Amino acid sequence: MTLQTQIEQKLTALSPDVLRVENESHMHNVPANSETHFKVTLVSDSFEAMMPVKRHQQIYALLADELGGPVHALAMHLYTPEEWAARNEERPNSPNCRGGKK
Repeated sequence: MTLQTQIEQKLTALSPDVLRVENESHMHNVPANSETHFKVTLVSDSFEAMMPVKRHQQIYALLADELGGPVHALAMHLYTPEEWAARNEERPNSPNCRGGKK
């Protein structure tokens, strides 16, 4: 099972309306087929009345094993369904890697 699949499976605990886990490792100076840099877009009712830092802490807790090992970077875009609709169901693009590409 890929690391991306493991992350997706763990995040289903939040009963997401939208869940996108994107492997962005190819955008960084890492070996081919790496699983080190990810972006998560997650929309869930479970984020209602929760400040952004608490949302992030919830994800950190669910992905503690991955963040303690193979995952080097995790971008998180976490919304309630209302926030997601207000954003026209769009999340920010990731910036270019500042560490340089091969």
